[in-house]
Order: sequence, then structure tokens, then C-alpha cells
Amino acid sequence: MVNMKGIALDTNIAIDLLNGKPEVTKMLEGFDLIFLPVTVVGELLFGAKNSNRKKENLLNFRNFIESCEILDTNSLIAEEYSDIRIDLKEKGRPIPENDIWIAAICRSNSIPIITRDKHFKLIAGLELVEPIDES
Repeated sequence: MVNMKGIALDTNIAIDLLNGKPEVTKMLEGFDLIFLPVTVVGELLFGAKNSNRKKENLLNFRNFIESCEILDTNSLIAEEYSDIRIDLKEKGRPIPENDIWIAAICRSNSIPIITRDKHFKLIAGLELVEPIDES
């Protein structure tokens, strides 16, 4: 059996990659599979459609999305979402709704996520990979 090493991208990292940030490109070289939670796909497509270069960005973003493995939702993910959301509520530490879905998808699939958003650290059992900051 081949052991493939995969990583999920949060929207901010996917944008960095699409913008050709060399530190993100270099970091992702160590992974065999790039996963996109379906919520990230929605955020990327919204961003492209809401941009000044809608046609160009949609083409680039769709090509990028097609090159990745998409992580979808189901009832198990919904259960995970509810667990994460109630835990954050009990801690008094809400985070953006889409990020709870992203975390639920990654945690349910046991796939680490790379993000610049620090609030993901509030989610127990979610494996985070911090990006290299060469700015």
C-alpha cells in the first residue's frame, strides 16, 4: 500500500497559492495530495465572481479546483460541525460559520489543514499546519 501524504487548504492559503506566493508553493511540495473542503471551493468561486477580473479569475480558480481533491459534506460531517460549534459556544469563542464547516470536514476525514487563521487553534483534535511566513 502506498502512503500518500495529503493536506487541506483553507481559503487564504488557496489564494496565496493562486497568487504564486513562493513560500506556500515550496511548503506544498512536500504533499502528494491537495484537498479542498467544499466550503473553500464556494469561497473561492464567490471571490472570483465578485472580482474585477471575473472571467479570468473564474477560469484560473476552476482549473485549480479541478486539480485538487474535493472534500464534501454528509451527515457525519454535520454531526462533527455540531460538536465543534457547541464546544466553541461553551468556551465563549465563536469563529466564522464557514470555518466551523471547514474544520468539521478536515477533522472528520483526519486531514491536516494549512491556514493563516489563528482561531482554528481553538478546535480540539484538528491537525493544523502553519504556513511559513517569509514576509
